Amino acid sequence: MPFVDLPPQLQERVVCSISAAVKYAVPANIVLAVAEKEAGKPGQWVRNSNGTHDVGPMQFNTSYLSDLARYGITADDVAAAGCYAFDLAAWRIRGHLKNDKGDLWTKAANYHSRTPRYNAVYRGDLRVKAAKWADWLEARFVTVDVVKAGAVSVTAASAQASRLPSSLVAPKKSKPVTSLPRIRATWEISGYVPRKLIRNAQP
Repeated sequence: MPFVDLPPQLQERVVCSISAAVKYAVPANIVLAVAEKEAGKPGQWVRNSNGTHDVGPMQFNTSYLSDLARYGITADDVAAAGCYAFDLAAWRIRGHLKNDKGDLWTKAANYHSRTPRYNAVYRGDLRVKAAKWADWLEARFVTVDVVKAGAVSVTAASAQASRLPSSLVAPKKSKPVTSLPRIRATWEISGYVPRKLIRNAQP
């Protein structure tokens, strides 16, 4: 069992982060690093100086919720326990990685802020945490160097990655959250990006 060395309170975070990374074809160690950086808890609300709030386990910023409201997604959904908040965060990270300008780490740090000085601080810490999680993942899971193995080609589905898939619905008390379609990326094989790509990324 790959999670036996984790404290019980971290197991949900790790399981949900890896699951969400695989679903949205995002580097698993980046999702784990963001989850560690954000260190939120279910039901947690943190007020920001600009009037927005960071909500739930992944401290999802409420400024993004106006776009998600038409899908029935509310702040309560983002604040809830379980993996749904991690799915939304991985979907959002995927959008940053695919659509934003800059290197891998700048794009990933846009989850926190696009303001250069805040992004730089977050980015530096994110790289350290991502390297640590890459070691942790490689010690427990089979990983593949996609640079050598050859990555899958981008499919038409990946062009839709920055938009919320129409199958996403807000979690209801009476039924489980609908699964989102799996999107494969050029860097994805077996759901994990190799540490070679992570370590060779420009600062």
